Amino acid sequence: MSCFSFLKTMMFIFNGIIFLGGIAVLGIGIWVKVDGGSFLKILGTAAPQLMQVVNVGYLCMAVGGFLMVMGFLGCCGAMKESRCMLMIFFIIILIIFIAEIAGAVVVLAFSSLSKIFIEYLGNVAGKYLREDYGRNNELTTVWNATMKEMKCCGFHGYEDFKNSTYYRDNHEFPPICCDYKSPCQESIISHLIKGCLSAFEAFLSQNGKIVGGVALGICGLELAAMIVSLVLFCQISNK
Repeated sequence: MSCFSFLKTMMFIFNGIIFLGGIAVLGIGIWVKVDGGSFLKILGTAAPQLMQVVNVGYLCMAVGGFLMVMGFLGCCGAMKESRCMLMIFFIIILIIFIAEIAGAVVVLAFSSLSKIFIEYLGNVAGKYLREDYGRNNELTTVWNATMKEMKCCGFHGYEDFKNSTYYRDNHEFPPICCDYKSPCQESIISHLIKGCLSAFEAFLSQNGKIVGGVALGICGLELAAMIVSLVLFCQISNK
């Protein structure tokens, strides 16, 4: 088998998997929108804390459609030796790659902007926790799942729930903040429990190498895809 044929085959297999994955994700998204009751019933059995998450269908359809387009361009571009499809595939991957690099550079070079963004995010999160937690089912479910998974309370800490609608209605803090001891009053809240921002920062510091490895792996796959598509493009043009 020649190098050109090998690259074509690998391009077809790799993008074929992406295309089939896109069909599966798109199908789930359509199923959620058409028959959401059945989806929520299954989701409620598998992961009750996620049962109230909305707009899952639209997200799945968007992601699935994008994966299908990418897989189609890669597969057909390689097998039909279409320079146009290969170039479109290359450009899309290049744009994604540049956006990822630009995002990383911004985060590393402008840490002050990151702090400003986190401060803004904290203000928004605090506002929603004070006004909507306990009343908005979707927001409450997402926050409960986050706090339970990360073993945290509030965005900055349990103080986010002081003077909140939830506290005024129930005269206690969320049970998660007291390890499900009831009633959850400030006197029994462990002052060792962190806010979700601190818990997330601790998670990143502990798992930074894993996160970095995954990011590098994704960038490596994108570089490989760009190189292969460009090589095929050049080989076809030389025929």
